[in-house]
Amino acid sequence: MERNTNERPHRRLAGSRARLASLLWLAVAAPLAFAAFVSSRQPAAGEPAQASQPHRIAIVLARELRDMPPPLSLLDVPPADQGVAGARLAINDNNTTGRFLKQEFTLDVVESRNPQELVAQTRQRVEAGAAFVVADMSPPALLALADQLKGQAALVLNAASRDDGLRERDCRANVVHTPPSRAMLADALAQYLVWKRWLRWFLVHGTEPDDAAFAEALRRAAKRFGARIVEERPFKYEVGSRRADGGHEQIQEQIPALTRNAPAHDVLVVADESGLFGEYLPYRTAEARPVAGTQGLVPTSWHPALEQWGATQLQNRFRRLADRPMRPLDYDAWVAVRSVGEAATRAKAKAPADLIAHLKSAEFELAAFKGRRLSYRAWDGQLRQPILLVTAKLPVTVSPQPGFLHQFTELDTLGIDKPETNCRAYAP
Repeated sequence: MERNTNERPHRRLAGSRARLASLLWLAVAAPLAFAAFVSSRQPAAGEPAQASQPHRIAIVLARELRDMPPPLSLLDVPPADQGVAGARLAINDNNTTGRFLKQEFTLDVVESRNPQELVAQTRQRVEAGAAFVVADMSPPALLALADQLKGQAALVLNAASRDDGLRERDCRANVVHTPPSRAMLADALAQYLVWKRWLRWFLVHGTEPDDAAFAEALRRAAKRFGARIVEERPFKYEVGSRRADGGHEQIQEQIPALTRNAPAHDVLVVADESGLFGEYLPYRTAEARPVAGTQGLVPTSWHPALEQWGATQLQNRFRRLADRPMRPLDYDAWVAVRSVGEAATRAKAKAPADLIAHLKSAEFELAAFKGRRLSYRAWDGQLRQPILLVTAKLPVTVSPQPGFLHQFTELDTLGIDKPETNCRAYAP
C-alpha cells in the first residue's frame, strides 16, 4: 500500500499544538490553581495563623575568666576558646536536628573576671528568656548564680567544676553537672589500680585547696575498693625560675629526695590539680614505680585521641570547627548543650519547665560517643558516664572495670551513690 507523504507533517503540527497548549496551561492556569490552593489554606477570620518561625531555645554560656599559673609544659597552654568551641559545635549539632522540628538553638557567651558581674549579666539573659545556662565557673560563683535563679524556669548546667561539694551538701535543685566529680575520677582510677593488683599506694599531694580535695577523694576510693595508702607526703611548691638554665638539674635532685625511703608501694599516686609539680614525677622518683592521678595515668571525661564508639567522627567535626584537638572542657560543654538539644527533641514540649523536667527524668538518655547512654542521677544531678584513663598520647582503659558490679548500673560504682549522698535539694 502506498503511504500518504502528507501525513507526517500533519502529525508533527498536531503534536506541536498539543505541547503549546500544555505550556500555555503551565504559564497561566497552573499559577492560578496554586494561588487558589494557597488561598484555600489561609486561616478564616479570627482563626490564628500557623507559626512560620521556628521555636527558639536560647542557651547562655557563662565563663568566669580566671588567672591560672602557667603550665609546666608549653604543650599544655589552654586555648582561648576552650569550652566555647565545644558549646558551639553542640549548637550546630542541635540545629541539624532542630531544623526538621522547627527548633532553633542560639548561644550567647557571657564572660567576666568579676564573679558578681558575671552572675548579674547571666541573670539578665535568663530574665530576657534564656532558660539554660552552661556554666564555666568556680564553685562560689556557680552557687551564687544558682541561688539568684532559684524559683525561675531555668537550669544551670555545670560544665567545668569537679567539686564534690556541689554534688553533696552544697547541691542545688536547679543545677546538673556534666564533668565527672573528683569522687568519680578517683573511683575510676582506683578500680583500675585494684584490677591490676597495685594495691599499695604512695600518695604525694600539693598544698593547694584543690589538691587537698582530690587527695581526700583518693583516700575515699582506696578505702572503698580495698587499696591501702602506705604513706602520704606533701610537695611544698616554691616559686622559682623553673624554666631557667639548670632548672631540670634542680628537679632531678629534688624529686628523688622527696620520694626517698618511702614504704614499699606499687604505684605513686599524685594529687596536683594546679599542675605545679606533678609532671616532674614520672621517671624521677627514687624507685621505679608508675605514676597515676592528676598526672601520669589520668582519669578524665575525654581524650583527643579517643577513636572508639564513633568518637573519630566527633573529633573530626570539632577539629574542622576549632582547628585544634578537643579537650575535656570542650567535651563537657558539648555534652551540656547537647543535653538541652536532646531534651527538646524528645520531650515534645516547648515550655522550659517541661524540657528541664525531661532532662532530669529517668527517661532521658544521651548518646555521647562513650559506648553507653548517659543520664543524670536523680539524687544529685550528676551525669553518669564511663571515665577514660589516659596518658598524654592514648587512652589506656575505661572504667567501670570488669568485676565491679552494681544492682542497677555499673556506672553508679563511680562517685557518690544514692545511699551515700548528702544532697538534700534533690530529695523528693
